[in-house]
Amino acid sequence: MKTLFISREPLPPVIEAAREMFDVTIGTEALDRAAAATALQDYDAMIPTLGDDFGAETFAAAGDIRCKVLANFGVGYNHIDVDAAKAAGLVVSNTPDVLTDATADIGMTLILSTCRRAGEGERLLRSGAWGGFGPKSMLGTHVTGKTVGIVGMGRIGAAVARKCHHGFDMKVIYHNRSRKDAPVPAEQVDSLHDLMHRADIVVVTVPGGPATTHLIDAEALAAMRPEGIFVNIARGEVVDEAALIDALEAGTIAGAGLDVYENEPHVPERLRALENCVLLPHLGSATYETRVAMGMMAVDNAKAWAEGRPLPQAV
Repeated sequence: MKTLFISREPLPPVIEAAREMFDVTIGTEALDRAAAATALQDYDAMIPTLGDDFGAETFAAAGDIRCKVLANFGVGYNHIDVDAAKAAGLVVSNTPDVLTDATADIGMTLILSTCRRAGEGERLLRSGAWGGFGPKSMLGTHVTGKTVGIVGMGRIGAAVARKCHHGFDMKVIYHNRSRKDAPVPAEQVDSLHDLMHRADIVVVTVPGGPATTHLIDAEALAAMRPEGIFVNIARGEVVDEAALIDALEAGTIAGAGLDVYENEPHVPERLRALENCVLLPHLGSATYETRVAMGMMAVDNAKAWAEGRPLPQAV
């Protein structure tokens, strides 16, 4: 029986499905370079996830590599150097589609929470400092009818566009590297900075990786209006986190809602101290149904490799 290493414990149905074909070992924490290199030597197949270090240096350090497949648990795979993996004789897959709506729902959660100051309001209430209703207290930003600017009109961006248009009667504008049709009435904006300036609410949904690292930099944030709201449900490294903190501290934008961070799980103290920022612990795909579906898809890709079939979600 071939061996399978799952770097973090999945839900029971996923473990049961994996054990139908593999001798399964389950890890407990993110794999640093040394641990990832050792795992490449010790197992036939692996299901890694975000935080596991499968960069080019890991494959170089592993030497004699036994593992032949990385069936990633997650749609994002920027923690895997795919070219280095393939050069070492591995195939790589991910889990697209199954987490689209769950992640888009978190985008809507952050839009509403940030615009309406829900996190700040809950902290006020729990502290015992709330003094009751007042005509000028806790004033936020109206969401219905506003203009949302979506950076990246992929599956998740399209889902956010549908929810904003149909649920909140929002005008949708979007920026994409290539020409792409939106699923609702929308305007494609060629300039990122133009979109940042025109939108009341900016939502980032682009993939991670070198091509998008610090796509949202100080200059892009400076293009936003002072009343603008910024939301990131993509990858942390897409945003220059220090520049975002500077903008929030200076009040050059009104607020931000974040589900991802540049150096997860580390979140800078300056960011945690801000009242005008809603912070979530990477909840994008965190529903029972979605995490089971992601795990099953990863297992199916590992099984396809074991049976000599092409990986259904190969990258």
